Amino acid sequence: MTTLPAPPHSTDRILAGVALMLGFCVTAPLLDVAAKLASDTVPVGQITAARFIVQCALMAPFVWIMRLSLRVPREHWPALLLRALFLFVSTFCFIAAIRVMPLADALAIVFVAPFIVLLVGKFYLGEDVGPRRVGAALVGFVGVLFVIQPSFAAFGTVALFPLGTAVGFAFYILVTRGLSRRVHPVTLQFHTGLIASLLCLPVMILAQGTGAELLDPVWPQGIAWFWLFGVGFFATVSHMMMTYALSLAPSATLAPLQYLELPVATLLGYLVFGDFPNALTLTGIAIIIGSGLYMIHRERVTARQLVTERAAPPI
Repeated sequence: MTTLPAPPHSTDRILAGVALMLGFCVTAPLLDVAAKLASDTVPVGQITAARFIVQCALMAPFVWIMRLSLRVPREHWPALLLRALFLFVSTFCFIAAIRVMPLADALAIVFVAPFIVLLVGKFYLGEDVGPRRVGAALVGFVGVLFVIQPSFAAFGTVALFPLGTAVGFAFYILVTRGLSRRVHPVTLQFHTGLIASLLCLPVMILAQGTGAELLDPVWPQGIAWFWLFGVGFFATVSHMMMTYALSLAPSATLAPLQYLELPVATLLGYLVFGDFPNALTLTGIAIIIGSGLYMIHRERVTARQLVTERAAPPI
């Protein structure tokens, strides 16, 4: 009996996943551009709320069209709440940062999140992480210091906001790991938008009239409405692209592509705002990218070793 060759469908799926991840790398920085433009006249808290309200509104029709159930088992609700809370904190900190910082500088610091996930996995969750990957994570933190130093000198404590984003997003990823296999991606995005919106609204109500620069809401004027919609639109599209990319292609194939988001953000920051990283920041960005790519390489090597060990016949 002749063995038929594997159909090309699997290759097509991987190529589609790669295309979607590239789409994420182009679309996600547009969210940052829209948020930075909106921050000229709209407080950070209000932009954050718009991001989640628009996401919830955009996902609702897809939930209905796809006839997905919004019911989630009771034991998953604490994780859903934590996921929304971590993303809310991450988003607020990042918008507060790019209000004054260049996009590339802030985003480079945020890319320390995978290193935080790895270190938390090793030292708190007990995951098997080798010394080389731990070393790469520590080198990545050194790269972050290169980026923070000139930013701190220029912008003060605002330069620390991206670290808040990195920590929040790292724990967002850790919580999402457990939920992604139990809740449909569309339902997950809808509930995250809904819960985060409900978290934002009381903050805005309490901040009304306080004069708090980052929180006191205003009535948007003119094109600010477009930027606020853009924040939610590009956030929703980019995150759905990444979610479906990961369902089509192996994460080991897609992970290196995510670093393309940095040059795209640098280009957009230069074209739209005239910002370009200085030599020290570029050095830090190079260290972060290099450390991240090496960490991904070591994860691939470890995965191949595990496959070989499991395939080896018992003695």
